[in-house]
Amino acid sequence: MTATAPDQTTSEPEKTADISFPVEGMFCASCVRRVERALEKVPGVAGANVNLATERASVSYDPAAVSLADLRGAVEKAGYGIPAEEFTFDVEGMTCASCVRRVERALEKVPGVQQANVNLATEQASVRLLPGSTSRDDLVRAIEKAGYGVRAPAETSDIEDAEAAAEARQQRDLLMMKIKIVASLAVSAILMLLMFWPSWLIARPYDEMKDIFLLSFILATPIQFWAGAQFYRQAWAAAKHFQTNMSTLVVLGTLAAWGYSTFATFFPHVIENSGLMAEVYFDSATIIIGLILLGKYMEMRAKAQTTGAIKSLMGLAARTARVIRGDQEVDIPVEQVVVGDVIRVRPGEKVPTDGVILDGRSALDESMLTGESLPVEKTTDDEVIGATVNRTGSFTFRATRVGKDTALAQIVRLVSEAQGSKAPIQRLADQISMYFVPAIIVLALATFGIWLAVGPEPTFNRALTAMIAVLIIACPCAMGLATPTAIMVGTGVGAEHGVLIRGGEALEQAHKVGAIVLDKTGTITRGKPALTDLIPIGDFDRDELLRLAASAEQGSEHPLGEAIVLAAKERGLALASVGGFEAIAGHGIRATIDGRELLLGNAKLMRERNIDAASQSAQAEKLAGLGKTPMYVAVDGQLAGLVAVADTIKPESPKAIEQLEALGLEVWMLTGDNRATAEAVAAQVGIAPERVLADVLPGEKADKVRELQSRGMAVAMVGDGINDAPALAQSDLGIAIGTGTDVAMEASDVTLVGGDLRGVVTAIALSRKTVQTIKQNLFWAFAYNVVLIPVAAGALYPWIGEMLSPALAAGAMAISSVSVVTNSLRLRKFAVPEDPREIAHPPLRRRLAEVSYLLAFALIGFGIGAAFFWYQTTTDNHAAAEEMPEHPTTQIREKSEVATWDVSIS
Repeated sequence: MTATAPDQTTSEPEKTADISFPVEGMFCASCVRRVERALEKVPGVAGANVNLATERASVSYDPAAVSLADLRGAVEKAGYGIPAEEFTFDVEGMTCASCVRRVERALEKVPGVQQANVNLATEQASVRLLPGSTSRDDLVRAIEKAGYGVRAPAETSDIEDAEAAAEARQQRDLLMMKIKIVASLAVSAILMLLMFWPSWLIARPYDEMKDIFLLSFILATPIQFWAGAQFYRQAWAAAKHFQTNMSTLVVLGTLAAWGYSTFATFFPHVIENSGLMAEVYFDSATIIIGLILLGKYMEMRAKAQTTGAIKSLMGLAARTARVIRGDQEVDIPVEQVVVGDVIRVRPGEKVPTDGVILDGRSALDESMLTGESLPVEKTTDDEVIGATVNRTGSFTFRATRVGKDTALAQIVRLVSEAQGSKAPIQRLADQISMYFVPAIIVLALATFGIWLAVGPEPTFNRALTAMIAVLIIACPCAMGLATPTAIMVGTGVGAEHGVLIRGGEALEQAHKVGAIVLDKTGTITRGKPALTDLIPIGDFDRDELLRLAASAEQGSEHPLGEAIVLAAKERGLALASVGGFEAIAGHGIRATIDGRELLLGNAKLMRERNIDAASQSAQAEKLAGLGKTPMYVAVDGQLAGLVAVADTIKPESPKAIEQLEALGLEVWMLTGDNRATAEAVAAQVGIAPERVLADVLPGEKADKVRELQSRGMAVAMVGDGINDAPALAQSDLGIAIGTGTDVAMEASDVTLVGGDLRGVVTAIALSRKTVQTIKQNLFWAFAYNVVLIPVAAGALYPWIGEMLSPALAAGAMAISSVSVVTNSLRLRKFAVPEDPREIAHPPLRRRLAEVSYLLAFALIGFGIGAAFFWYQTTTDNHAAAEEMPEHPTTQIREKSEVATWDVSIS
């Protein structure tokens, strides 16, 4: 028998990491064990310990096999939650899309970080992480280790103060940049004047030119290292970590021009003895810095306009409030208002904060928040929103939410978070930009080598010019700005129209929607029953019939009864006292009014009490077919008439549904009502019967959405109630009616501040327009680099005999970034056409305007380029016509195939 030798190899112990995080929703020991087992089942988890007292879970796991998303998913699948902690940083030193991805990757490596989004347009990083897993200082160190800085947060008390501090800082930066731009361009003009003055076009010995060269050096050097200091700082910060960015390209290009020119100024004979020409390019270096700074300045100004929506929203807030203290009314700053204060609002004043009306009535203009142009009538017990404008009457209200809890503050916060988010479409651009700058450096060196090897005389000068042009013209900035600027403007415009979009992902997802499901109650309809019909019989008139019915119902809590009572009060009818009230389950009510017995209910109640209602049965069926609830009224055993109550349709619903269908969407209606009632409502708003989902229980709504998704469609769900939350979460795009519950709003991707269903049209149309703008921006950014980089390398030289000037390359680079931001700013003019036909088929003028803008920058660029080439060619021809003196430089030039005196900035 042969013994098996034991395995002599020992495996290296697996590296494990420990993490602790809070768990929400645990109530007892069984919850603890359930969470532990869920975590232990995750492959790669070595152990899990859950503490009910601290409501925290401690997990040991293999980081190579388990992600934080896996742990979160396991806990959520078990029916519990993990709250997320979020930090926002102002990042300094980012110049292009490659910087964005670099900062994101540095943050994602920090233990506990679930998601990191960096926005080049706002220069902010948003980090989502497990609470307690890491500290803010760890995140700051990660950013700094990547080669960037973190601006200290302003010590301010509220959002408005923080925005003011940020704006003041931005204005200071713009002022300093403006000074540098003026200095750079002024020095550039002087240097070009020195180089192109007609009497100096004729070649002269170095001894006669050295004063000009020296003066050029003195003027250009401060521009190179003072005006261009930010490029050096940013390039060095990246270089310390063996990384590159846009500033690396600018520094390499301008430093090559300045360095060669400096050497030619102080050691000209070394250059001439080696067979090269002692020329200087100080003018190229300075104008490149000036133009790029000018482009960054224009870019910053344009980016500032993308945040205009937040500034507009914050500007809506009232500054003071008239608070009733005892017998006096005192004006105090709105910041001093506390919950429970009673506040008076007079005509023309803004409502200082959110609350509920105690006394009085008025019409309030809520258009600044909801987008609805008509004033809304408000009376006792109605809610009012801070920052809305009181148009007519005076009223008092009790403050219910103040400060950061008000609707306006929450809207500002949501818009700010959305503007700092990132759409999935941007990920590709960020990934490409990681390798873009190193590739451009390699391409520039290759360009230099090719021109040096096979280019015409003067080969070195042409090779240097081509290399500088390639380094300068490449622009990763445009790729980094393509998406965030469009999202910033798009979400801001949405807020101005009463549409709150949660972030870039929701904005991008909305344009993919193919079907939209509308909950009936509270979405298509008002969600509040109202009296619609009064049909008296015999000696009864309409007012008497309504008075009796309302008198009987004034003790009822049923919504249908409340609608009848409200209608009577609105008509000013005096209700009688009720005696012997009895609610008959499933049938109606019985009451004694003015000594007479009154019955109010359905046909079953009439039959049981032997009341002949056959004469009105056809009328009742007709009302029911229209989606109304008919009720018979009998007095002392005789039929007195019919009253009908219905959840009336919102006036704007038919128009909104027509517009949604014009957008090419399948519109479905979802309701728990019976099919007859549901189809009657659908017919009134223009929804086809086959797209009515009726008799749906609250728990089945998410299943119906899932069924539509199984057909391959992206589905949007619109609802307002708690029972809509699961369906909103299941849908590809959840849209909550803002007049509904907070639970529905929390589960949604888009929230309509008002109850107007046309906000859904705005959200979908705005999404499509924003995504179209993003695609245009990305196309422009990529096409710019694909087309102009070969031109900068000299691809057109064999045909036109000219090379791209580095100065022109700098101008083109500036134009590319500005064009992307400007294209995004066009979204500020977005508006949904009222006519559905214009949605489906935009007018010719709009399509022409779209095309004309796309061509505008191309024509501008072509015109500038043509002017530069014309000027350069004219200068060269004029120089060639002059008699050139004998000089070593001239002798070198006479050996070349192109015997021209190249003194232009190329």
